[in-house]
Amino acid sequence: MMKKELTCIVCPIGCQLTIAEKAAGAYDVTGHTCKRGPQYAINEMTNPTRVIPTTVVIKNAMLPRLPVKTAEPIPKGQIFDAMAIINQVVVEAPIKTGDVVVKDLLGLGIDVVATRTMDKN
Repeated sequence: MMKKELTCIVCPIGCQLTIAEKAAGAYDVTGHTCKRGPQYAINEMTNPTRVIPTTVVIKNAMLPRLPVKTAEPIPKGQIFDAMAIINQVVVEAPIKTGDVVVKDLLGLGIDVVATRTMDKN
């Protein structure tokens, strides 16, 4: 039986969760205060994902870098592959918040979007 302890990051409380595998695909989660804690713990055990906030190069704008993020969480194990692609991106101003900067990152069906509007310089 696998057992893991982690801090929940779903809400500001930061509960100390304990998750134990009872049987194949069945988990027992303790230590949560809100109802979202158990699902977070199970996801961390079975398929951990993260949203990637980062920046890309932008040309002809008031700043040299444009803040971006993945529109949805991606598998944690693919973060370095995703960053290798994102680090090569160069965009041209103007860009609006929500504009797609990278379409279908790693074939996951998840886009990388701008999180700030930048006008042309």
